Amino acid sequence: MGKVRQILLARRPEGMPVPEDFQLAEAEMPEPGDGEFVVAMRVGSVDPAIRGFLDDRPSYIEPVALGAPINGMSLGEVVRSNNPDYPVGTFVRAFATWQDHYILSNESWGLEKVHQQAGTELYHYMGALGPVGLTAWVGLFAVGEAKAGETVVVSAAAGATGSTVGQIAKAKGCKVIGLVGSPEKAEVIRELGFDAAIDYRATPDIAAEIAKAAPEGVDVYFDNVGGEMLEAILPLMRLHGRVAVCGMIGQYNDADHPYGVKTLWQLVVNRIRMEGFITYDYPHVLEQAQAELDQWVAEGKLRPLANLRDGFENLPAAFIDLMSGRTIGKTLVCI
Repeated sequence: MGKVRQILLARRPEGMPVPEDFQLAEAEMPEPGDGEFVVAMRVGSVDPAIRGFLDDRPSYIEPVALGAPINGMSLGEVVRSNNPDYPVGTFVRAFATWQDHYILSNESWGLEKVHQQAGTELYHYMGALGPVGLTAWVGLFAVGEAKAGETVVVSAAAGATGSTVGQIAKAKGCKVIGLVGSPEKAEVIRELGFDAAIDYRATPDIAAEIAKAAPEGVDVYFDNVGGEMLEAILPLMRLHGRVAVCGMIGQYNDADHPYGVKTLWQLVVNRIRMEGFITYDYPHVLEQAQAELDQWVAEGKLRPLANLRDGFENLPAAFIDLMSGRTIGKTLVCI
């Protein structure tokens, strides 16, 4: 049956990941058991959360073992099947591993069929029309309960999730302020329709800049960064504001020294609700979320941003670029 290519964890990263932390290897082609099917990776997703899986510490999944394939979301095509619900030729996405062929079953985490629409590139179903879009929708509406007329602030706003959050918040009638790390990224989100773009690297007082853009206060903060940015924004939240905690990329490369947020008392002062979430904890809303995302793309209200690479072997390099903060939009590797 041939060989499978894999990206293995060669050693645990210390700080920023480097190429030597990963190893390209081969293994025997897997054989599907009862109810299982073999998927050929077509699009590999590169996400900041993967960085947490590489450390030997508890997360919402078990750490990747040394010498094991990296975990991550993947979109692929069924090429062998012992499951009548997933015949050969079906496109699926799921939480899988960095292998160019892997086995899934009905119990695989995040497993969904992908129904590609005419005129839409397949890779978008791993971005704004896939896990990225679903994460943005769940965090903004199911957790953050954002409503028309409210003010939404999103950090890492030129990234995959942040750029989607801002656009779908605008589609729902919210005022949106994006926080980014360069003039180029600020220009990108302005073109996407954000009401304000703040380059946090260019200002000594991020709270003052946000207050200028939102003098009425902040109703919803979609947090991708944590740390000092969360600390600055909490005092700006309105009464009964909501903070949806999607990630804390600000400490992923230095998880041994987490930043101590000093403004948590504001949760009591303004009765703020702050909640972390995982997209697939909300299966009951995903059908609605997918339908709205598809509609917004069709109407031109949501423009997916994709940072594309080609070649399975380039997954580690794409991941390293993502963690360096150099990328704009969703980083994907097409196989």
